[in-house]
Amino acid sequence: MHASHLLGTGKPRYTLEMPSSKVVRNSHPRRITEERNTASKNLDRMSSLEIIRLMNREDRKVAPAVGQAVPAIARAVDEIVARMTVGGRLIYVGAGSSGRIGVLDASECPPTFGVSANLVRAMIAGGRKAVMRSVEGAEDRPGEAAGDLRKIRLTKLDSVVGIAASGTTPYVLGAIDYGNRRGALTIGVAANGRSPLAKSAKIAITPEVGPEILAGSTRLKAGTSQKMVLNMLSTAVMVRLGHAYDNLMIDVGESNEKLRERAKWILKEASARDVSVVTRALRQSGHDLRLALIMLKRGVSTKQARRILLESRGNLRKALGE
Repeated sequence: MHASHLLGTGKPRYTLEMPSSKVVRNSHPRRITEERNTASKNLDRMSSLEIIRLMNREDRKVAPAVGQAVPAIARAVDEIVARMTVGGRLIYVGAGSSGRIGVLDASECPPTFGVSANLVRAMIAGGRKAVMRSVEGAEDRPGEAAGDLRKIRLTKLDSVVGIAASGTTPYVLGAIDYGNRRGALTIGVAANGRSPLAKSAKIAITPEVGPEILAGSTRLKAGTSQKMVLNMLSTAVMVRLGHAYDNLMIDVGESNEKLRERAKWILKEASARDVSVVTRALRQSGHDLRLALIMLKRGVSTKQARRILLESRGNLRKALGE
């Protein structure tokens, strides 16, 4: 059954809306995020304090809306993990603000989880230059999305996450269509459960946050909901794949002084040893937190720790006998 059916998103839900945010329908009935919000009437006449208070009230609706999509998000995580375990990748696809949110989440995975930049990728309509500035018409070309996915050799092991607030962006729909034809897992993240994106993706994640205070500016509540969903997807996937020990970033990169200090703190917390012992273990292990933790908790040499980790096939809990 389609995820949108499981979540009961067959028609718009406004149960999370506050009384002051009644929906005024316009000529785009399928684009909930572009309808006018009566709570922000006369926005241009409000004081700074009134605008900020209004935004804060509206933002409070985002987490409950995302909460409604939790079952679909969890299902997506399980499906992504299953594919990544046998060589698949996680690929975000979006245009404009939605595309930039995908780029942000993908770029954070290597330093946070110590994974290859190829494992979690992001495609944005218009290419790299679209990250910093608008590329006119790029989002209107669905064929370019298929071409971009061909360039990275999309396979059935990959997971394609299409991100579009309205759920109608041609570039994103083109990516989902190509992903479906290639047998990849397709996931749609939209603020409208009745959108083409929600209907065409194999899993639909549709937190309906309602109209923005600035009509059509989907970098606001819709963008916040997208960021929350992608945070959940990538973090849960990486934890499930073993890139964490307890609630610690055990595979954190050490590319700068801040991260080097963070690595020491993480190892100190995980091993309950003092800084001098932790620093020595890190140095002996070649700054490999996994090896260093095995050395400290099992009292073995670097060579022995490496053998133990290899025998456990990278499963740190198993290597530690936990």
